Amino acid sequence: MDSTISDPVTPASDRTPLRSTAADGAKIVVVGGFGVGKTTLVRSVSEIRPLNTEETMTQAGLGIDNTAEVAAKNTTTVAFDFGRITLDEELVLYLFGAPGQQRFWFLWDRLFAGTLGAVVLVDTRRVEDSWYSIDRLEHHGTPFIVVRNNFPGATHDLDELREALTLSDEVPLIDCDARDRESSKRVLITLVDHLYTMSNQGRTS
Repeated sequence: MDSTISDPVTPASDRTPLRSTAADGAKIVVVGGFGVGKTTLVRSVSEIRPLNTEETMTQAGLGIDNTAEVAAKNTTTVAFDFGRITLDEELVLYLFGAPGQQRFWFLWDRLFAGTLGAVVLVDTRRVEDSWYSIDRLEHHGTPFIVVRNNFPGATHDLDELREALTLSDEVPLIDCDARDRESSKRVLITLVDHLYTMSNQGRTS
């Protein structure tokens, strides 16, 4: 598999048509706790205008959604985010960003159906918010990588984060800036490379 992500030319309409040569689609999900940057990552890397299901946060969420480290956040995903990026002439990645709040976790199992792999996005100021994501992916047997989103005030380096999450050495762990397209593309390349490596290991075992 060619893991070089193309740089699509974005037309004035902010939409890149699906190539006529596209023959295969792969589904990946971006998961993590509330406010870790899932919507931002999908938005930054998608070659089409992403589908968002963001709604304005209201008083009903007080005491339920932990906004201690994301006080400026005023919207939240209530279903999923959707984007698309072309990997090569035939292969397309479809990106689904899962909602982070616990009251929407019932949607995750359906989002995981048919998923090739996943990105677990982590805010190191709230590492414990990532435990559920990793637990569910391991439960489903879904391959994943872990990505530290570089928020201001991040406290753990990558080695400390791996230890805090008790990740095996086989799980890739990298950092990124979810606002930056090149950085988000590197996340997807890392996931595709990981899936490719696992596929080869499966064929030779």
